[in-house]
Amino acid sequence: MEAHKLLAACSRVAASPPPRQMLLIYHQFHSCSGFSPGSWKRKMWSLKASFWESMRPGFLKNSASKVIEPLDVEQEEPLPVEFVLAEKTRDDGAIEQIIFSTEGDVDVYDLQALCDKVGWPRRPLSKVSAALKNSYMVAKLHYVLRSRGAVVDNERRLIGMARATSDHAFNATIWDVIVDPSYQGRGLGKALVEKLIRALLQKDIGNITLFADKTVVEFYQNLGFEPDPDGIKGMFWHPSY
Repeated sequence: MEAHKLLAACSRVAASPPPRQMLLIYHQFHSCSGFSPGSWKRKMWSLKASFWESMRPGFLKNSASKVIEPLDVEQEEPLPVEFVLAEKTRDDGAIEQIIFSTEGDVDVYDLQALCDKVGWPRRPLSKVSAALKNSYMVAKLHYVLRSRGAVVDNERRLIGMARATSDHAFNATIWDVIVDPSYQGRGLGKALVEKLIRALLQKDIGNITLFADKTVVEFYQNLGFEPDPDGIKGMFWHPSY
């Protein structure tokens, strides 16, 4: 994938990851550093320090015999299904907001338009729709313009998305992390992944993985992911015929 097709802070995780992508496993949470300076005001939904002692219930830490279990997530404030992640007030009094949400459907045409903006190859919309429907969780970022408390017509736009598949018990894999190029460089990609991780942890799902191009491995490492922890390798099936 050419560099100009990569997101500034996120990479595409393809439905069938090629060999050049690396399996990363979430290990610990690092607090978000926030958005870039300016008139945007960050809405804080912070995680407590040391939220996890280990990310993999059932996996052995440092090859020891003791199984590390997750800390009690009930002490954490539940993450709302929708909230204002950032906002700013314009000179005319209108308010611009970035809304994070894990409820509601994604319009596949809006998603296709967003993918076009970052240069992703188009996929059949029927398969995209099926992938969204069968996902365990879909996190979205919308840009909203409000005037006197009401949403201005046609001013609620999809600007970011990430989704996770899961067995609903132990494991989840994050896919299709995307942010509109016009909104990159503000920490939105980082916040999107962090909030999705937090939502999964609060569902008591501790083994979180994703596939990343080598150019953005460091980005995900800064979010707490590790490549090949304890020698665990990602394996890809390739037909020999």
